[in-house]
Amino acid sequence: MQDRLNPQSHLQRDRKPAIIQMENIFKIYGTENTEVRALNGINLVVEEGEYCSIMGASGSGKSTAMNIIGCLDRPTSGHYYLDGVDVSQLADADLAGIRNLKIGFVFQQFHLLQQLTALENVMLPMVYAGVPQSDRHDRATVALQRVGLGNRLKNKPNQLSGGQQQRVAIARAIVNRPVLLLADEPTGALDSRTTQEVLEIFTELNDSGITVVMVTHEPEVARLTKRIVWFRDGEVLHSHLNPEEMMQVVLA
Repeated sequence: MQDRLNPQSHLQRDRKPAIIQMENIFKIYGTENTEVRALNGINLVVEEGEYCSIMGASGSGKSTAMNIIGCLDRPTSGHYYLDGVDVSQLADADLAGIRNLKIGFVFQQFHLLQQLTALENVMLPMVYAGVPQSDRHDRATVALQRVGLGNRLKNKPNQLSGGQQQRVAIARAIVNRPVLLLADEPTGALDSRTTQEVLEIFTELNDSGITVVMVTHEPEVARLTKRIVWFRDGEVLHSHLNPEEMMQVVLA
């Protein structure tokens, strides 16, 4: 069922290392008569440096896939390789370590600690990653400068706008230099102007070489990415839509 609109488009490129490689991934809830296949044999590859969005209706499997991609859940069966490492059946402690070092998360809600400054919020992941204390301040400062908040280091979240708080969250997500930036509806709590500003940051980060995967239900957001993966009924219906092809699916 994959790539009905352009089945060969993704083969006509030089291959790069796979950051995400999902092989025959199933996620099944319940048993026998109550069995629900949230994911039904997913195969998906995202290469280094890609900028992808994952779309689909509610119940399509996109959120389940995101949880597995982000090492927040495990598949029932199949193999998931993150940056070449099969993480499908790792222990919880190992998964936590992988998440902290390999993946940067950006969510719809910013999840900033209100009692900490922007700088302190961005420094926090480095504590868990074992980054020397002498390096944390400088790396966090650079990350905040990168998202345009070099003059807001000492502000706490309640002193920042929603867009500025999301910028802090993005800085926090990239400070450990992850191989994958995973964003779940990152503009869902923002107005249209601020949405555009935040999406420009994602584009700039991708242009610098960071692999970005964004889960969204908004076609306007997905259109700004370079590849759309479309889920339906727990399967990948299209794995390599471009923004123009996406509109054919939306309107179908």
